[in-house]
Amino acid sequence: MVMEMDCRNWNEDDYRDTIVQERELQCRTVFRTAFAPSQNRNPDLIVTASSDGSIASYSLSHCLGLGFGNARAENVLVAESDCFIQGHDGPAYDVKFYGHGEDSLLLSCGDDGRIRGWRWKEILSSDVSMQGGHLKSVLNLVNPQHKGPWGALSPIPENNAIAFDFQGGSIFAAAGDSCAYCWDVEKGEIKMVFRGHSDYLHCIVARNSRNQIVTGSEDGTARIWDCKSGKCVQVIDPKKDEKLKEFFPCVSCIGLDASESWLACGSGQTVSVWSLTAGECISRISTHASIQDVLFDENQVSYFLFLGNSQTSSLQFVHDR
Repeated sequence: MVMEMDCRNWNEDDYRDTIVQERELQCRTVFRTAFAPSQNRNPDLIVTASSDGSIASYSLSHCLGLGFGNARAENVLVAESDCFIQGHDGPAYDVKFYGHGEDSLLLSCGDDGRIRGWRWKEILSSDVSMQGGHLKSVLNLVNPQHKGPWGALSPIPENNAIAFDFQGGSIFAAAGDSCAYCWDVEKGEIKMVFRGHSDYLHCIVARNSRNQIVTGSEDGTARIWDCKSGKCVQVIDPKKDEKLKEFFPCVSCIGLDASESWLACGSGQTVSVWSLTAGECISRISTHASIQDVLFDENQVSYFLFLGNSQTSSLQFVHDR
């Protein structure tokens, strides 16, 4: 049987978009997660930022009830989100909660150079059918474009990570134009631009007790910035003391302890721990895989590794204090 088709209605762009969407559904990457606000010490909801630009929440108790954790890959396809927001055009790289309890804002940033925020209370109470791209954000911040020769504008730089100072009403963004931005949440305006890195930023944390931020960059350094002046007060180079100086991996992740006196930097296959009081590296650990994330748990540094094609991760603890 011969099927007839009117080739005049053929749209090459639509066909390409359909193919891309099908591929994205089959291979989605989760870049960042955050626990939702809860009065329970063991929160049940976890929110994800994914490569398809979506922000979704999942119930851990529901996932565990389905048998997650037994290393059966097919179970990943069973999980269904409790809420779903199409937050960004392009990948969503980070997600955090700004504020406390159900009155907090769910913040996300992504490849489109935007920081968007939704009221968590509205997300929880909304019908799933009204989510996706229908739930309006209450915050929508866009990175500035840079003017080049003859007035040409650069692309909007992506946001790779965010941090915040709730007391100061500020959101900090690590951007792809080698700058960090401080946004006023109430006014939706840029309060400060932090310039000094020579390549794009991977990560950012707020050191609120000192009114500072810390950034990690593709240029292989971390920098501490004063939020009042916008000036860099310290440059941290995890590789400066090593003999092999021809290769400088980026600082892909950073973490502060609860006292905000110790900083951990993940750079290539190395974790370095720094005393911010003394301004010195006090420990350096080599690993067999690239560091994906670091955090402090009481007096320990935890770091996550990505192990080859198996896409599994391991968690190791190092006593450094």
